[in-house]
Amino acid sequence: MEAFKENPTFLSMNLVVSALVIALIVERTAFQLSKYRVNSKEFFAQIKKLVVAGNIDRAIKLCDAGDYPTLQLVKAGLTHANKGPDEIDAAMSEKMGELRPAVEKRIGSLWSLANIATLIGLLGTVLGLIHTFGAVSAPGLSAADRQRILANGIAEAMYNTALGLGIAVVCMVAHLILHQRAKTIQHDLDATQERVFNLLTIQTRPGGY
Repeated sequence: MEAFKENPTFLSMNLVVSALVIALIVERTAFQLSKYRVNSKEFFAQIKKLVVAGNIDRAIKLCDAGDYPTLQLVKAGLTHANKGPDEIDAAMSEKMGELRPAVEKRIGSLWSLANIATLIGLLGTVLGLIHTFGAVSAPGLSAADRQRILANGIAEAMYNTALGLGIAVVCMVAHLILHQRAKTIQHDLDATQERVFNLLTIQTRPGGY
């Protein structure tokens, strides 16, 4: 608090960055946990039963049960089930093109925020040291006063570095977790697309089932 009162400029800037980081992490975590909570394998098993039984309309209605990307992808294939493999593949690929960017959205910004926080902290440290050495060199100060000003100034300057590095570490850890989760989601979507495509193309072949 003493450092914040003495020179709040760069500490305040990094507090703003930390607020952005927390908001981004919370938003991305909530998005991943809410939108991709559907068990794709279990859902596909239900779809497969309906498709094999010839109940395509019921399968489409099942996909309308919620606004989940996995369901939207499956529905894109089902709505073109009576068409050829090329049309099915094109429809599902187009839907994948719409869904994929949302999975990685804003996660890459964590690296930028990590770099920004670190640089703000370092800039605050350097300018704080410049101010401290300037104050120490002022005439009329005793040795004890110079030592006290120097020690306090260095401590206050290093708080900027510590805060910047702390934010950067949080950003990197969060990026690692969210990015890995996003890769898992993308892999699951790719697997679902392949399963649905194979199901629909085999189903339309003579003697497929």
